[in-house]
Amino acid sequence: MAENPQPRSPEEILATMDARDGAATERGVFIMRVYGHLLAAIAGLVLIEVFLFKSGYAQSIAEKLFGVNWMLVLGGFMVAGWLARSLASRAEGLGTQYLGLTLYVVANSIIFVPLLYVAEYQAGGGVIASAAILTVIAFIGLTLIVFQTRKDFSFLGGILRWAFIVALVAIGGVVFFGWNLGTWFSVGMIALAGGAILYDTSNILRHWPNDRYVGAALELFASVALMFWYILRLLSRR
Repeated sequence: MAENPQPRSPEEILATMDARDGAATERGVFIMRVYGHLLAAIAGLVLIEVFLFKSGYAQSIAEKLFGVNWMLVLGGFMVAGWLARSLASRAEGLGTQYLGLTLYVVANSIIFVPLLYVAEYQAGGGVIASAAILTVIAFIGLTLIVFQTRKDFSFLGGILRWAFIVALVAIGGVVFFGWNLGTWFSVGMIALAGGAILYDTSNILRHWPNDRYVGAALELFASVALMFWYILRLLSRR
């Protein structure tokens, strides 16, 4: 026959409550740091793009990248995001995390130039603002889904990896076999980016260590950048 558990003293109960409150506070600080670094990364990207366009460097960068197969640029953008995710998940030192985030922001600022150039001077300047607004709305909506439902979306990890591989194969088909990837490819990639945001946000709430907030911000930034890229591409085609 099982023995009755011994009643805990008030001191033990208070100690347990304090430990739980401390853990919750520490997690809250971690989440605030993640989103603070995400905003800093977005601001850094915007500032670099403004500098490139104001200084005239954007035109020369765009002309050089236009000389490359456009789908190779798309593939390079996806591979850069994939590498950023890998670095974010493995880097433990804070310095390495900051290095990865900085390099990825700079790389994105270069890769984004041709698409922004087309959107600014051919599709109309309002396209960029529209793409940014739609990205923010989608990001907030997806974030609220995770925070309100508290559902664990880590099961999306395997699905997202396979989807990225399929997307790279499709881009390879364009480069080597002349396949035509139209509007639905951009729509599918926007949906894929939305799934990545759900996955990243869920991991931030549940699985990322408290000392890896820069790496978590890098991974989330990669997903947001992917969504903005394909929303902007879709609107520019229209």
